[in-house]
Amino acid sequence: MQREMEELLTAAFPDANFTLSNDSATHRGHAGDDGSGESHFSLSIEWAGFAGQNRVARQRAVNKALGDLPGQRVHALAIRATAPGEG
Repeated sequence: MQREMEELLTAAFPDANFTLSNDSATHRGHAGDDGSGESHFSLSIEWAGFAGQNRVARQRAVNKALGDLPGQRVHALAIRATAPGEG
C-alpha cells in the first residue's frame, strides 16, 4: 500500500519533497484498523504547485491523486501540504 501511494504521489506532484509514514502500528485495535498493518498514514509534502492554494485545496489535490485509497483502502491519512518557504 505504501509503495502504491508513493508512486501515485510522485506521478501527481513532480519535483515534490514528501515523506509518507505508516502509523498503523500506533492504531492497532482502534477503529479502522483492519489488521493489514497499512491502514493509517501521515503525509508531509512540499511542492511548488501548492503556492497560492489554501489548505483545503491542497488536501483535495492529494486525495484526488490517491484516488480510491483514502477512505476505502486506507482508513486514515493525515496530510501536511506546504509550498516551498512555508513553515
